[in-house]
Amino acid sequence: MAIRACLGLMILLFSSTISTALFEDQVGLSDWHQKYIGKVKHAIFHTQKTGRKRVVVSTEENVLASLDLRTGNIFWRHVLGKIDCIDQVDIALGKYVVTLSSGGSILRAWNLPDGQMIWESILQVSAPSKSLLHALANMNVGKDNLILVFGGSLIHALSSTDGQIVWRKELSTNSLEIQQVFQPRDSDIFYALGFIDSSEFVAYYVNYKNGEVLQQSKASFKSGFCGEASLSSNDVVVALDASRTYLVSISFRNGVITFQQTYIPDLIPEFSGKATLLPSKYNGILAVDIASSIVLLRVKGVNELEIIEKINYPSAISDALPFSKEQQAFAILQHDESRIHIKVKFDTDLTNEVLKETIQLDGQRGNVEKVFINNYIRTDRTHGFRVLVVMEDHSLLLVQQGEIVWTREDGLASIVDSTTSELPVEKEGVSVAEVEHSLFEWLKGHFLKLKGTLMLASPDEVAAIQAIRLKSFEKNQMTRDHNGFRKLIIVLTRAGKILALHTGDGRVVWSVLLPVLRESETCGNPFVLNVYQWQVPHHRAMHENPSVLVIGRCGHNFDAPGIFSIVDAYTGKVHNSLVLEHSVRHVMPLPLTDSTEQHLHIVIDDNLHAHLYPKTSDAVKIFLDEMPNVFWYSVEVGKNIIKGYSLEIKGELDMAENVFQPKELWSIVFPSESETIALTATRKMNEIVHTQAKIVADQDVMYKYISKNILFVATVAPKASGEIGSATPEEAWLYAYLIDTVSGRILHRVSHQGAQGPIHAVVSENWVVYHYFNLRAHRHEMSVIEIYDQSREDNKDVWKLVLGKHNLTAPISSYSKPDVTVKSQSYFFIHSVKSMAVTATAKGITSKQLLIGTIGDQVLALDKRFLDPRRSANPTQSEKEEGIIPLTDSLPIVPQSYVTHALQVEGLRGIVTTPAKLESTTLVFSYGVDLFFTRIAPSRTYDSLTEDFSYALLLLTIVALVAALLVTWALSERKELREKWR
Repeated sequence: MAIRACLGLMILLFSSTISTALFEDQVGLSDWHQKYIGKVKHAIFHTQKTGRKRVVVSTEENVLASLDLRTGNIFWRHVLGKIDCIDQVDIALGKYVVTLSSGGSILRAWNLPDGQMIWESILQVSAPSKSLLHALANMNVGKDNLILVFGGSLIHALSSTDGQIVWRKELSTNSLEIQQVFQPRDSDIFYALGFIDSSEFVAYYVNYKNGEVLQQSKASFKSGFCGEASLSSNDVVVALDASRTYLVSISFRNGVITFQQTYIPDLIPEFSGKATLLPSKYNGILAVDIASSIVLLRVKGVNELEIIEKINYPSAISDALPFSKEQQAFAILQHDESRIHIKVKFDTDLTNEVLKETIQLDGQRGNVEKVFINNYIRTDRTHGFRVLVVMEDHSLLLVQQGEIVWTREDGLASIVDSTTSELPVEKEGVSVAEVEHSLFEWLKGHFLKLKGTLMLASPDEVAAIQAIRLKSFEKNQMTRDHNGFRKLIIVLTRAGKILALHTGDGRVVWSVLLPVLRESETCGNPFVLNVYQWQVPHHRAMHENPSVLVIGRCGHNFDAPGIFSIVDAYTGKVHNSLVLEHSVRHVMPLPLTDSTEQHLHIVIDDNLHAHLYPKTSDAVKIFLDEMPNVFWYSVEVGKNIIKGYSLEIKGELDMAENVFQPKELWSIVFPSESETIALTATRKMNEIVHTQAKIVADQDVMYKYISKNILFVATVAPKASGEIGSATPEEAWLYAYLIDTVSGRILHRVSHQGAQGPIHAVVSENWVVYHYFNLRAHRHEMSVIEIYDQSREDNKDVWKLVLGKHNLTAPISSYSKPDVTVKSQSYFFIHSVKSMAVTATAKGITSKQLLIGTIGDQVLALDKRFLDPRRSANPTQSEKEEGIIPLTDSLPIVPQSYVTHALQVEGLRGIVTTPAKLESTTLVFSYGVDLFFTRIAPSRTYDSLTEDFSYALLLLTIVALVAALLVTWALSERKELREKWR
């Protein structure tokens, strides 16, 4: 009986420590989620006396958000999507945020306090043109104000209460673009000013109540207009001519249009090039950007322009802020190295400055790009100003009273590429005091955990347990851990900024804006491409820090000069940054390193010449030894051609240039009348495969066809290359190819009738999974292809293996005729997909999981076993023992399989996986407008204990077990003694 009680106690204690669920208090311990909005392009302040003070912004990532002016935190946010670009933002009735998007075709109203959508109106757009939104002020039609939307030759007037169209007016003029709309005070009309075919100016006088055109005036201008205009008064507009060298003052008083030209070099002698009008609305003042500075001009009637002030670059100027009925304020920001000078002036008195402040700023944020101004009442009843600043790196700052109130690193909403770097090794040598302190904290922590497990802890002790748990993970330290969980995620943003994020909590360890991107005279219109690992020194043999390579272009064209920068992965120090003499079309990281452990890279330029980096004799020597084994391919989507190349040396190799010539080996031309290349995908170069053999049912062996040269190509019918529904099922088809990129041999080809994109695919080991849309079934599908090597079938004989008469060690050549077999299967999948990835582990032993970025901006982990092509409806007993899942037509979606839990990674664009040192664990980083990081174990954590494992409870269990053994031993001895006395 005592033994049974002992066993029952042991089962109870051990079962209380086993758990596979994720509790609420565990969220955030091994993962983090960060929300961003992107680069701000519109901002409207809402600072009424009642309610929270906020600023409503729209961004280049098509995000509409309300930010707290005190902290910069997000009150609410909406991500509208790629094609729903926000054109303008305004506030109506003091309680609705009104947005115009999709080229002026969608008008929405959002509730200002909570961001709920109140109404949505779909507007007819005659032709793609500049759209304009204007909310009429103090013009009540019934009980609400009108919202005017201009798009092409159409004007819509909508109710701000319910979004209903009050009236609609189609102007008889084609090719019309309205540039400016204004409403005279206490008037029943509004003026709409614009251009017709960029050669004619037109002014409409419209009744706001019914849309009746009361008067129309137009006049031709021989030199033409560039399409930019600025309203300087109620009867004068200033525009730029087509050459952007003349300022044209246009008077439309009483319906009579007159032009007056001013040659900009006569007004500004240092002017050269082309001018730009800044979209500001100042009374009688014009802001002109002349490339080297911003010039403020006073508009005196239609015949005279006077220079008021020149603001040298780098600088920015805000829009006008109505301060009173007669005055407007605006802000001027000038950047001076690490300082920003802020000046606020009234348009009625430009000689005096209402506010003048200077703030210190991080030099890695670049120059000021945009500025928005707002006023407030100080405690002493005087007027103060706050300034919202958008920097070159897309970060957002709020400045008030000469200090930066808060900063948002919103450049992280536009990540284009990422890689990882190991942290430094922890230094050896720890003092005795530190050991004693750590031991005391360890005992204290486990004592508190024991009280928490036994439900004896007070609320304060529960909070202390949580704090100790967070601290005990040591996830935020800047040194490596033995599990490989702590790393640096090096991300590259669209602004050309590199940031290092700590995997522990997502904080920014360092950031740097590439210097070459800020030198416009050296590299105009810079465009970053990718980030690669450059140098990864062994921590016991090298003292250098690891570094990363950033590749870009001075423009979006393939023939633009390339950008080459090397950055220290630990400190962010830029070791080298330069503009290359050649272009960058493609970059190939090679699995080779030189004596300093720098990775070799081949850069292919627009002429298909190969440039070797680093340019050292050691690198050249290593590469020449391996050059016969280097092959590469190019995909020309527009021409429907894939070509394969090797490298050769023509003449004598120039050691200073390290340029190699391409040698075309093969080409595949897809028939353009029936196929269009939609997608290509390959394996990761650093993917590790544990074994080539796969044990199947009945102890049989299948050998995977493992090759890093496999290229997956998906083509679709030309009519089906558009969006879903652009073609009928009879007109749509999809072909999937597996191609060897060394020989150009097509290993496998399969067709899917009635299928079209968008297509997403991932390649790993010997299989590929791709996702597409089935028009016949009106559902998404996922297909899997597995390829096996039949040439090694003879190795199944055990005696051949024992006697060494096998070909397992025989070299494999891509030129030899492959003897392969292919297995494939298709399944319905409920979700549309944005991105796909596959888990990666240190040794490749752990089972694979597909990581699928769904249309709902979540990441789903799907076991690869569900995509096994050998699944059948009635698997045999041996197949069940192998783990084959019975066949179903659809792939299951288990809610617990979402690695993002209930969170969303808004605007999800990419998923990156990195192996940890523990074989069971994969680190997952997903990015879009938001960032999310976590670690997952596809086959459970079979090689480690969880972080919250209770050692104190284990010790208590052992003590209880020993005590129970002693008690039972004593009882059995007593019983035995009694029996002997009988």
